[in-house]
Amino acid sequence: MNLKFNLLVLRCRDIEVSRGFYEQLGLVFEREQHGSGPVHYAAVFAGMVFELYPLKEGEPADRSRLGFAVNLETDLRESLEDAGLAILSQYEADQEPVFVVEDPDGRKVEVRQR
Repeated sequence: MNLKFNLLVLRCRDIEVSRGFYEQLGLVFEREQHGSGPVHYAAVFAGMVFELYPLKEGEPADRSRLGFAVNLETDLRESLEDAGLAILSQYEADQEPVFVVEDPDGRKVEVRQR
């Protein structure tokens, strides 16, 4: 079996705010709506689809943890701070810094330089 991860859907309190957060990491979203379903955003990268859907009434946000490797020409810490993203913690992996920030729904997001 050859398995490939190809879809991640996050339910968000405010998809506009969440879209802005993930765009700061370099994702580019398209606004979508399938039939009478909810308006949502989708980004395609690295052979997968990453979607932001609104939370349903009374539905709690999850506590998933995400990780992104970004390709930047500038210092990663500086880029995150310039984007207004507060760094909650930092650790080393493969002798490279990994910064942990929080998305608008409280999910921890690890960001490292690619």
